[in-house]
Amino acid sequence: MSRIHTPPVESATGAAAEIYAQIKKASGSVPNTFASIGAHGPAALKAILQADGVLASGSLSKQDQQTIKLLVSAEAGCDYCVAAYTMLGELSGLKPDVLRQIRKKELTDDDKRNALIHFVRDLVTTSGISSQAEFDAIKEAGYTDEQLVDISLAITVASFTNVFNRINDTAVDFPSVD
Repeated sequence: MSRIHTPPVESATGAAAEIYAQIKKASGSVPNTFASIGAHGPAALKAILQADGVLASGSLSKQDQQTIKLLVSAEAGCDYCVAAYTMLGELSGLKPDVLRQIRKKELTDDDKRNALIHFVRDLVTTSGISSQAEFDAIKEAGYTDEQLVDISLAITVASFTNVFNRINDTAVDFPSVD
């Protein structure tokens, strides 16, 4: 059970109701995390959705975006986000075994994805301090300067939801994963 009381989505008014309507139109329902954030911080929900929209139209593939978000969530131990980003990863075309490998912090069969995983894990575990060798490795894997900006944004988006869901202990409303 979530720690923060969240009124039913149907009872929302004002800015929260507007954002919920947009989410419902796009995905059919309002996930628990968005309901909780929107009930108490509609501006924060709007901001994180806008940031995610910028990321979606950015330089990273959908699979790279979901790889980053899933890895960040696995590192943070956020069960809610791990379940959500696993489902979104499947929708982006990532295979179940690759998603499991990302969750378990194992290598995949894709050298470029492995470079991304290694780089993101390094950033997350060192609070963003990246050595020249790490920087050179991600560049050698083919990632551009523009993509480095988007990698940072993807980490930020995932980190926000991870932290909120850890504070709230948000009830998971996505299929569970191992």
